Amino acid sequence: MASGIVNIRRDVDDKFYRYRMPVLTTKIEGKGNGIKTVIPNMSDVARALSRPPTYTTKFFGCELGAQTTFDEKNDRYIVNGAHDANRLRELLDVFIEKFVLCKSCKNPETELVILKSGRVENIIRDCKACGERTDVDMRHKLTTFIVKNPPVKIKKGKNKNTGGDAAGGVGGAGNPDPVADGAESPKDESDDYLTKKIKAEAAELNTETTLAKEDWPADTSPEAVKQRVKALEGSLAATVLGDDDGSDDDASSPYSVLGRWIEENPDADTKARSIAIYKKAEELGIEKKHKTVTILVQALFTENIVTEINSYAALLTKLVTSEKHQKALLGGVERFLGFTHPDLIPTVPKILMAFYQIDLIDEEVVTQWGTHVSKKYVDKDTSKKVRKASEPFLKWLQEADDDDDDDE
Repeated sequence: MASGIVNIRRDVDDKFYRYRMPVLTTKIEGKGNGIKTVIPNMSDVARALSRPPTYTTKFFGCELGAQTTFDEKNDRYIVNGAHDANRLRELLDVFIEKFVLCKSCKNPETELVILKSGRVENIIRDCKACGERTDVDMRHKLTTFIVKNPPVKIKKGKNKNTGGDAAGGVGGAGNPDPVADGAESPKDESDDYLTKKIKAEAAELNTETTLAKEDWPADTSPEAVKQRVKALEGSLAATVLGDDDGSDDDASSPYSVLGRWIEENPDADTKARSIAIYKKAEELGIEKKHKTVTILVQALFTENIVTEINSYAALLTKLVTSEKHQKALLGGVERFLGFTHPDLIPTVPKILMAFYQIDLIDEEVVTQWGTHVSKKYVDKDTSKKVRKASEPFLKWLQEADDDDDDDE
């Protein structure tokens, strides 16, 4: 049985692509006329696509000319007959192309909407990324099933169940659970709130960090000044437009460019490499973005992450300047462990302790992170494993707080 995480668009060969899903797995049961193909992780795959698992299962049945069975209560989805896992994965790609990806921007952040005009019903993909509304081919047999079983709209801030989670989501596996990840509520998105937030974060910026005190060479040539101004303008424009996430949907995004650059430019001198990485982030205009921290963790660290954290403490201190950056740092750890180093999950307490000892994460932030499973950065199963592994560190933090209270 295969396992792991892949890009939702498998034609995108970029490990920093934000939209990911679990690899579809299958299990053949029964024999003779009673043989059937069970898909154990159909709910996880469908959730990553923001579609009900019944849609994907029924699609397989339509394409293969086979009967399908849904047992949503027991999370069991079946396609009659023996079907090869690779064949079903190929069909899943077709489903994604026909019923998930936006025709305009090829982004999976879409919702299915049923429009009625008299007796005629049409299904469209409403893209939350580019705003386009594109038609679904109503000639496909699955559309009849979708019309009879319309997607359930989930309100923000509500816990999602197996069916509604996929139907009500607006993105891929990288989308946050507003409650689980401690994100602000919609009312916090007002202009007044954003203004206050920007001012507060600006006031908290610490220019006296370790990295800032180091002797960084300053190139004052006209070309260098022009380049720095350009990078600053790019960063400012993104802030003004409210696009704090930026675009990391393809290999040309600044985040993907930075990640590949870090991997392709190793240097034994950690101080020199830290300076070079920061300058590259400045050049791309993303040195203050929280997503930069997530990419940094994925690209910079190796199996020796525990010792490397201290070596790159100055760079990390320079980049992690707010609570949002701390959450992005922890999200980067989840991706680092879930995508490339699952064997290191038992070392989570040591990783967190290394961050804590250089004052990179606050107790409140790491405690909330450790007790709230989220699928913002990885699939839910991986998120649970990483947080489960963090329990010894969280327990140590709690006991340390209790000792402080006793002393008082």
